[in-house]
Amino acid sequence: MPQKLTKEQYWKLFNNLSEEMKDVILSEKTATDIFDICERNEIDDVSKVADYVGQTLLGVLAPDKLQETLEKELKLKKAQTQTIMQEINRFIFYPIKPLLEELYNAEILPKGAEKKTLKPENSSKEEKESKPNEPDTYREPIE
Repeated sequence: MPQKLTKEQYWKLFNNLSEEMKDVILSEKTATDIFDICERNEIDDVSKVADYVGQTLLGVLAPDKLQETLEKELKLKKAQTQTIMQEINRFIFYPIKPLLEELYNAEILPKGAEKKTLKPENSSKEEKESKPNEPDTYREPIE
């Protein structure tokens, strides 16, 4: 759930952010994107959506809690908030994904996605050793 912060608390959090994140929060593009998302999804309370997105950008409200917050606070249907979150993720969060990951000290993944890890360099040797020495029936013989 969103926290109720004083102006002093907001400014303290804001002043501790990176310059890039400050630019995103104060950007006209971010404000326009939020307004357009609300307009397309017929949300009347643009200021509340902007407040919750701002809290996420400040590091107060985790990105994975934003959809739940919008549902409860704005009394929206789940399908509608999913659409809104897709657009917020696409237009606002995705371009600054590294900044958000740095802010929350975690990799941000869409729901249901698994973290991909790189295989160690010597894994190909281990894979070859673990495979049976049977001929590959899929490939055609070379003449």
